[in-house]
Amino acid sequence: MLTDYSRIVVPYDHSELSKKALKMAMNLVKQDEKIELYVVMVIQPEIQLAYHYAVPIQDRREEQFKAIEPIREEINQELLKLPNKTRTFVLEGDPARTIIDFVRKNDADFIVMGSRGLSGLKELFLGSVSHYVVQKANCPVLIVK
Repeated sequence: MLTDYSRIVVPYDHSELSKKALKMAMNLVKQDEKIELYVVMVIQPEIQLAYHYAVPIQDRREEQFKAIEPIREEINQELLKLPNKTRTFVLEGDPARTIIDFVRKNDADFIVMGSRGLSGLKELFLGSVSHYVVQKANCPVLIVK
């Protein structure tokens, strides 16, 4: 079924739908050991102010990276169950644009992602990140609900 794909990307934000998307992607890559699976987590940078709620921005940034490490380790443990080549990435930037840039730079040919993530704002059909990715991706995108 997936013989046309060699590299699948899963944007992951620890939401229930991103967990579901990761499980689906893992099931898909099991069909062919040659398919690589990349899990991408994006940390959004703070507004460029010297302090954010009385915490220096650099300290806040370090807190974000420290907070994501246990999640990354949890994902890595799950990925060990696969015979496929897998990697996790923690990137920084606007989530939607960072995901698209990553997909292009890494020649990914399939994206599996949740229909919405942890954002407090909800759009009518798709979350803003998934909507952007669907519109801008140069490869197929599977949206998990």
